[in-house]
Amino acid sequence: MHSEEFAKYLGETGDYQKPWLLVQLRLSKLAEEKKDLSPAEYITRLEDIHQDMMKLGQWWKDQEDQVF
Repeated sequence: MHSEEFAKYLGETGDYQKPWLLVQLRLSKLAEEKKDLSPAEYITRLEDIHQDMMKLGQWWKDQEDQVF
């Protein structure tokens, strides 16, 4: 799914508040921009997304029924 379609979907469903989906959106957008980025810029952005994803940690623990 194209990042714009995915963003629209998140807005329509209210899922933009789910942090793991925002990470997925960022990855989708990065994949689309990859051809226009230098390898160093691509890696920098990917590392940034990875750091944000790792900050999510286990916030979902004991909330599985509500979150997923």
